[in-house]
Amino acid sequence: MLNPNLAEIELSQDDYQRYSRHIILPEVGLDGQKRIKAASVLCIGSGGLGAPLLLYLAAAGVGRIGLVDFDIVDTSNLQRQIIHGTSWVGKPKIESAKQSIMEINPFCQVDLYETQISSANALDIIAPYDIVIDGTDNFPTRYLTNDACVLLNKPNVYGSIFRFEGQATVFNYQGGPNYRDLYPEPPPPGMVPSCSEGGVLGILPGIVGTIQATEALKIILGAPNTLSGRLLLFNAWDMKFRELKLRPNPVRPVIEKLIDYDQFCGIPQAKAAEAEQASALSEMTVRELHALMESQEKDFILLDVRNPNEYDIARIPGSVLVPLPDIEEGHGIDKVKELLDGHEGILIAHCKLGGRSTKALSLLKEAGIEGINVKGGITAWSREVDPSVTEY
Repeated sequence: MLNPNLAEIELSQDDYQRYSRHIILPEVGLDGQKRIKAASVLCIGSGGLGAPLLLYLAAAGVGRIGLVDFDIVDTSNLQRQIIHGTSWVGKPKIESAKQSIMEINPFCQVDLYETQISSANALDIIAPYDIVIDGTDNFPTRYLTNDACVLLNKPNVYGSIFRFEGQATVFNYQGGPNYRDLYPEPPPPGMVPSCSEGGVLGILPGIVGTIQATEALKIILGAPNTLSGRLLLFNAWDMKFRELKLRPNPVRPVIEKLIDYDQFCGIPQAKAAEAEQASALSEMTVRELHALMESQEKDFILLDVRNPNEYDIARIPGSVLVPLPDIEEGHGIDKVKELLDGHEGILIAHCKLGGRSTKALSLLKEAGIEGINVKGGITAWSREVDPSVTEY
């Protein structure tokens, strides 16, 4: 209700006490706080971005907040997802988020959608809300969210994070650009590493998520100078902000319906290619690797293709680090050849879960080097063989 009938909205005595610092702002005032109370915001995701923005929107007095998430709280989330606590590990994120929201503002209506948003349900979920905030971390859901907002004419407050860098803007607002103007085509699957592979500074999503919350409140208040048409870039390591202009593409394809976004982003094709790569490689389980190490019947070289900082966290005894990027650039292949020179043993490779080592072995195979992939990687080793090896 971006244009509510303010005469019908009443603030309670508690509202006046809670939001007095808002109400005394000339840019907000009594009418502005009524607009905030009447507003409804849907947040897709309660992870790194969703955690801070949900807390601040609830604290600001947004009357209705919807939350879409189907994940559970993991210990690794707690470094950045401040809406969740240690006692909620292993439990649904949306329940954890709701409890935190209600602790801040028990007068906020919180709608929970414990499901994966999809082409089948997106329009029904988004339709009742004034504003959508994209707190997702994958390209299919970003395109889906964008297209649903375009079809329903909803503002889409966007944010993304990676390592030390973040982006934020407002899509589909007052004739401004949408996500497809920024990214007409998705990148190839695997081109952009996930947070679990590339890492992220825990504070970064707090900054970007807070910017998203700020933009949502500005839209509710009808403020000028939103981020519509402007892409805000932030580098936390350098502590620098930059800004790029965004404009609608006059020849962009018209969005007429929701599609299969996994297919659009090449996910099934990538999985099929990865499965084909894996099928062309020999594999062994971590238990088989452990038995081989214990028996000492065969000589082998155990190659670890993770990044150096991951190797510092945990390693399988006797492994040799040759990171996948080095193999992709070629000099890593030369290093593997040096390791194998004059060595009669077999080559075994692992990573964190098995995907990067599959890719590394495929590249090595093209160079004439055969090897065996360890299924499940060092994570499986920690869980099934040696719990003293840190799982991260």
